[in-house]
Amino acid sequence: MNAKISILFYAKRAKASTSGLVPIYLRITVDGTRIEISSKRFIMPEKWSQKQCRMKGNSEEARALNAYLDILKGKVYDAQREIVQGGNLVSAETLKSKLLGTEIKKRMLIPIFQDHNNRMEKLVGKEFAKGTLGRYQTCISHTKEFLKWKFNISDIDIKKIDYAFLNDFEFYLRTEKSCNNNSAVKYLKNFGKIIRICLANGWLEKDPYLNYHSKFNEVSRAFLNEKELESLMNKDFKNERLLLVRDIFLFSCFTGLAYIDTQKLTQDNINLGLDGNKWIFTTRQKTKTTSNIPLLRQAEDIIQKYKEHKTCLNTGKLLPVLSNQKMNAYLKEIADLCDINKDLTYHIARHTFATTVTLSNGVSIESVSKMLGHKSIKTTQHYAKILDAKVSEDMQKLKKIFYQKEEKSEKLKRKISL
Repeated sequence: MNAKISILFYAKRAKASTSGLVPIYLRITVDGTRIEISSKRFIMPEKWSQKQCRMKGNSEEARALNAYLDILKGKVYDAQREIVQGGNLVSAETLKSKLLGTEIKKRMLIPIFQDHNNRMEKLVGKEFAKGTLGRYQTCISHTKEFLKWKFNISDIDIKKIDYAFLNDFEFYLRTEKSCNNNSAVKYLKNFGKIIRICLANGWLEKDPYLNYHSKFNEVSRAFLNEKELESLMNKDFKNERLLLVRDIFLFSCFTGLAYIDTQKLTQDNINLGLDGNKWIFTTRQKTKTTSNIPLLRQAEDIIQKYKEHKTCLNTGKLLPVLSNQKMNAYLKEIADLCDINKDLTYHIARHTFATTVTLSNGVSIESVSKMLGHKSIKTTQHYAKILDAKVSEDMQKLKKIFYQKEEKSEKLKRKISL
């Protein structure tokens, strides 16, 4: 798109010299952004025509000065043409640089991206989870490989990142990196944060994401149904490690807490709620939102069971939670022993709380959303899949209502006919 340029000469009276001469300035406006450049010429204020933006009269001095101003005006349009021919964006900054013969400092993508990751790394455990840092590290790695694949370069000026760049990057992720839709969209979302940093700092004038659209495909989230949950609860494990992992998993099934939020719990997180019963009061690490959960009997029994566990006594933690990697490894073994034909991971406990434990038992989606610590109820709707049994139950109620209405109508008709 062509930039809209306007040119104006004016006498800057605020900078008058002791002899009364004022400098003549060139004001250039590019798409609403102004720059001012000195013409290095001076004039007495009474000789300047503010309306015509030129020196008054037809004297030799006036003709010479006005001719010089015309030359300057021509140089502005010459600079604009050269910038366009060079394949660059015409802006107030690029135009001023061209006219003054100064080189604009290029801001390169990779150092900006790396600086973001370095800052994030120092905030791991405080504001960010380690997994979040890992995703951004993978994203910068993919970005470097894309630049080599597409342009055979190791870095790029951020001003050259446009809509086409984003489309090509997405294509690369889907083809060369074999990313599925949601993975590709997530990497582009991570990349978008770096672009927003550039925009906020004024390093970019236009957002390349303005017309770029991508959408996550809804994923069918696995959860344990009532039968599978009972099987897991009633299974008698001889191995103490499997027993511990099963219990910690069940704790999250009855509280809805994610692994990291369960792992960091201490006795200080257990307090009496407004109803006089025990609640968990915590803040989700992922979203920094509060998550207040009334303790169900099953969860409270597990807390009591491990109250004197040596790990809890030594660390002050509420439960002896193993590493996420070990928990997931043991959960796969537990699934086999309980004949649960699902890829059992710790996060399935959170899904199970949202569906089998709460929604299917009539707990409102608003209450579930609050306990899960979601910022938006839309997020809860992705987790909380209404079970077939619940749908069937609701439809049976509806059928009953319709039947009662029809029966009432028939009785009324019979009464009228009599």
